[in-house]
Amino acid sequence: MIRYDALDALPVRGALPALRDALAGPGAAVLVAPPGTGKTTLMPLALAGLPSDGPARRVVVAEPRRIAARAAARRMAWLLGEKAGGTVGYTVRGERVVGRHTRVEVVTTGVLLQRLQRDQELTGVDVVVLDECHERHLDADTAAAFLWDVREALRPDLRLVAASATTDAEGWARLLGGAPVVEARGVSHPVEVLWAPPPRPVRPPHGMRVDPALLTHVASVVRRALAERPGDVLCFLPGAGEIARVAGQLGDLGDVDVLQVHGRAPAAVQDAVLVPGTRRRVVLSTAVAESSLTVPGVRVVVDSGLAREPRVDHARGLSALTTVRASQASGRQRAGRAGREAPGVVYRCWAEAEDARLPRFPAPEIQVADLTAFALQAACWGDPEASGLALLDPPPGGAMAAARRVLAAIGAVDRAGRATERGVRLSRLGLHPRLGRALLDAAPLVGADRAAEVVALLSEEPPREYGDDLAGALRAARRGGDAYAARWRTEVRRLRALVDATGPDPRDGGDRPTARDAVDERDAVNAVDERTGPAASPAERAATGEDRLVGTVAAFAYPERVARADGGSYLMVSGTRAETGEGSALRGAPWIAVAVADRPLGRGHARVRLAAVVDEEIARRSAGALLAGADEIRWTDGDVVARRVERLGAVELAVRPLREPAPGLVREALVDGLRREGFGLLRWSREAEALRQRLAFLRLRLGDPWPDVSDEALHARVAEWLEPELGRARRRADLARIDAGQCLARLLPWASGDAARLDELAPERITVPSGSAVRVDYADPERPVLAVKLQEMFGLQESPRVAGVPLLVHLLSPAGRPAAVTADLASFWKDGYRGVRAELRGRYPKHPWPEDPATAEPTRHTKARLGR
Repeated sequence: MIRYDALDALPVRGALPALRDALAGPGAAVLVAPPGTGKTTLMPLALAGLPSDGPARRVVVAEPRRIAARAAARRMAWLLGEKAGGTVGYTVRGERVVGRHTRVEVVTTGVLLQRLQRDQELTGVDVVVLDECHERHLDADTAAAFLWDVREALRPDLRLVAASATTDAEGWARLLGGAPVVEARGVSHPVEVLWAPPPRPVRPPHGMRVDPALLTHVASVVRRALAERPGDVLCFLPGAGEIARVAGQLGDLGDVDVLQVHGRAPAAVQDAVLVPGTRRRVVLSTAVAESSLTVPGVRVVVDSGLAREPRVDHARGLSALTTVRASQASGRQRAGRAGREAPGVVYRCWAEAEDARLPRFPAPEIQVADLTAFALQAACWGDPEASGLALLDPPPGGAMAAARRVLAAIGAVDRAGRATERGVRLSRLGLHPRLGRALLDAAPLVGADRAAEVVALLSEEPPREYGDDLAGALRAARRGGDAYAARWRTEVRRLRALVDATGPDPRDGGDRPTARDAVDERDAVNAVDERTGPAASPAERAATGEDRLVGTVAAFAYPERVARADGGSYLMVSGTRAETGEGSALRGAPWIAVAVADRPLGRGHARVRLAAVVDEEIARRSAGALLAGADEIRWTDGDVVARRVERLGAVELAVRPLREPAPGLVREALVDGLRREGFGLLRWSREAEALRQRLAFLRLRLGDPWPDVSDEALHARVAEWLEPELGRARRRADLARIDAGQCLARLLPWASGDAARLDELAPERITVPSGSAVRVDYADPERPVLAVKLQEMFGLQESPRVAGVPLLVHLLSPAGRPAAVTADLASFWKDGYRGVRAELRGRYPKHPWPEDPATAEPTRHTKARLGR
């Protein structure tokens, strides 16, 4: 029985005429409709000609999440008085509920992409609705670009609707060729905002970590809301782990039901949330309830202010979800859930002053996520650069380059970036290309069943309580009776069927796994208990047992994350270091394949969250593209090291010394050593040091043709002044025998003849009035210094000059200690000498201290010697 009363009450009905006109005219439209207006339920039915006798059309509705797709289909079927699978059906990964007479099919955006790759014309489909497009999921953006391409090139009759509650309507309108924007007015109920920040500061989120103090505060705010306001409470938290922790703190609510809604929740729980309860409820939910689901009975929202977004750490080769502050747009969406049916209230667990500093919108996934799957989709579509796709935001160049490198390594694209036959095959598996590669390449080695089991574990990270050992997690999933294990078994069946359906890999050849390999592996599993026993550690079992097979699959999925134990941590072949947690079952394994890792706050190394034990043979096989042998001649630990190294990426597998390294490479290593440790590695006599200082002085005062002798300049001209001595050197000790002064003299301007004026312009010594040849100190090229005993300068009226610069004269006492400093001797004799004389004449009575030093006889001797 069709529920006309419920259909007639949906506010989007008023926008349907304008929407139909837009689709009849331009053929595309942007529908902006507040939550609760019926855009996800009535609008698709109306476009399909239901329940009236309008033109019958087949409508496909794309939702970003599986839970939302199932819920939307069931709601529409309920409105028509049917069950899902009749007039309205749905398809999500691993589950298809449709019938012969289905006219509205709700799918996930991932399923829609698969269909577009198989049938670009979408044969039999009249209208496609992209729901919740404001969330900017990568699959949704990609599907929109492909659909517009299809409409422009193949199917001008295909109708497109981009629908959302809050979105960049003008941007989507431009993207769809200037499509009209149709707005539906909703029944707006006021929502009161109450600011409820924690009483004490909490640590900001980092990676997947959320401060437990914040979760405790959120639980206390839920209790406060239950006490202060009527109705059900909807509480937004970033992930399933946080939901479980808050639920644990609310376990004593008595007559209040606490429900947990997230992608891993059992279907029965997800369904129960969408119907009114018989008792008061607290619904703890991830962002899935922001816009995709309507939870009846909610009058109160408690918002933690956090969300999860994908991020890629290109420096470490890791990609994962990370916890971030939710955007202002998300905050409005969440608050609106309290006013869907009546006036409500939102408790925001942050200070009002912080709200203005939040980002306006969530970051588009295309700008922050791993783009490997997107790049493969674009390549299979025929646009490897994605330059011709209608996208609101272009993909970052660096992320696309990294994605193409991964695809090239697994044989999914050719050198030009075009999809290979293998790439097309991978794109149709409904898996990340890495996991698709693991499924196809590991199945001949470990068996199709086990490959499907492990890939299913990797496609949806298992619960934390399963542990960080992937083989142990596999055993837990096999015996588990929880919701995760049920979904895992469903996915295993799907993947197992895919292995059979796809047939042999077109790349199969001499270097591919063989049937004999698979038999050997199965024999190894059968033998494991005889050799090690069931209580053996993962490291002990890995050599022959099932752990080795599990590790093989993980290694094929993440070959650059194969890692070897190295000094208390693990070094991945990518160069990233990772550590296992305290008490990890993986500790002690010589090799592991890391499937999931993150970087804890304040730690330089990644932390292993999920990995499997492997051995060197598996490491070599899975990451074979990174296997290389080379002669390495470089400056290491203060000397030249020459060796032959076999490497698996950053991991050294074998090393042996080179007896006769190439002279050119040795020279490069020596130059690198000079660059790192400086020219102090050479032999610098006092004369050599003085020559360099004199040249620096002349360069500063006169410029060309006097050479620049700074470290940077000497490195740039190393071949001019250090050869052939450098070419004959083989190690650090040989550098120490090179006379730097002799080599430096090669840089003097001999060709111009100016070299002959070196002693004239910057003499090493100057003859003072006493007849002594005193060394000039050029350490400070701005002002060279002449340190000389005061009595030896008697009678000199002007300070000596070099290259026109007056020397800074350090006048010394008879004991050689500084007595005065001057650059103007005439002024010193007139004004400064009297004070120096009064201070020193009593201390040094044997030396002359004339009244008029300007006319006195200079001397190096005492008065007694002068008398003789």
